[in-house]
Amino acid sequence: MKDSVIHLGLAGLGTVGSGLVKIIQENSDWITRRLGKTLKVKTIMVRDLDKPRNVHPSPDTHFTTNMDELLHDPDIDIVVELAGGIDFPRQLITRALSAGKSVVTANKALLAEHGPELFELAAQKNLGLYYEASVAGGIPIIQTLKESLAGNKIKSITGILNGTANFIMSEMSEKGEDFAAVLAKAQAKGYAEADPTLDIEGIDAAHKLVILIRLAYGLDFPMDRLTINGISQVEQFDIALAQEFGYRIKLLAQVREKSGLLHAGVYPALLRQDHILAKVDGPFNSILLDGNAVGPVMLYGQGAGDLPTGSAVLADILALSRTDCPPNNTGFLETRLPLADILAPELTVFRHYFRFTVVDRPGVMASIAGVLGEYNISIAQVVQRQYAPDAGVPIVFLTHSAQMKNAMAALDTIKEFSFVLAPPVHYRII
Repeated sequence: MKDSVIHLGLAGLGTVGSGLVKIIQENSDWITRRLGKTLKVKTIMVRDLDKPRNVHPSPDTHFTTNMDELLHDPDIDIVVELAGGIDFPRQLITRALSAGKSVVTANKALLAEHGPELFELAAQKNLGLYYEASVAGGIPIIQTLKESLAGNKIKSITGILNGTANFIMSEMSEKGEDFAAVLAKAQAKGYAEADPTLDIEGIDAAHKLVILIRLAYGLDFPMDRLTINGISQVEQFDIALAQEFGYRIKLLAQVREKSGLLHAGVYPALLRQDHILAKVDGPFNSILLDGNAVGPVMLYGQGAGDLPTGSAVLADILALSRTDCPPNNTGFLETRLPLADILAPELTVFRHYFRFTVVDRPGVMASIAGVLGEYNISIAQVVQRQYAPDAGVPIVFLTHSAQMKNAMAALDTIKEFSFVLAPPVHYRII
């Protein structure tokens, strides 16, 4: 680092980039007191030089569309990638590390899919590749796992990692609205993109979960080995009925260790209403982890937004600016983390919620219960709702713990019965 000024090269001045610049401007004295140095955004790379900006960096900040002006300027100490996407950021970060510059990014998709190669390059160059803002916005989960809980073996992580999905599920639970209406509301509020697929289908949360698994277990869990189910098919009927049983439905990201094997996935699941994560509403994120020494720890906060996410980016910049600290990118010494030993999804064990829409006639419930028994699935609770005969009758079963393969086999058998009028509905119970 040069003298008493840390020069930053910023790629992207959107929501997060603007938030970062605002914080640096407003908290400059505080940052200097903490760091003993001044932060200066020297160059900003944007797609359109003529686009109006919400923030105005210092008059001598240089705007460019040329990546090389970030990479080959000897004054720039840290490259901050906030452009989004995968291909361009991958190229930028690779070239920045190769040019001898540490990097800060908020790009969870890139790190989930190409993290191993980028971390390996950073290790070879003895440079930092920091990414606190990639998971849960302003919540300091990355640093917590890398540093504060480094002496713990993590037994499990369960999190609400997508604010859009959590807002939708909260509104459906509290106001009784259906999915399409709440999604439109989320888009109007700016919580959901015009194309919300990454959020509502669980992909965004899955990217974040891959990153957390690396930090918690020192293992690489490939994205394509995750179980990923979203919330687009969640119906108001099941939300209301789950509440009658004392549960709320949330989109959860979870990893658990069992006998040296990891199971991980993203899926809507039933949580007891008194569970601490069931109380997390709106666009907020929360992460509940269990360490073998510290026990349960919960982190809660804003999972997105200009200032919360900009705060996380700034934390990484400050960490990298302290030259007395060697880079700590993955929290482990290995140049490339080994692959996880993965528990096959069909061998995982959960309690289950099943809903069947059936013809109203004697013997139906007994037939379904008989199939569940054949597959070693014990019934905990059952309820039947009376609808008009032509609409069918919904029957809901809550079960005790059962292997996923038995649950799926039972559903496959039951859905073939002539009295079943619609595909069965299934959720895990956490």
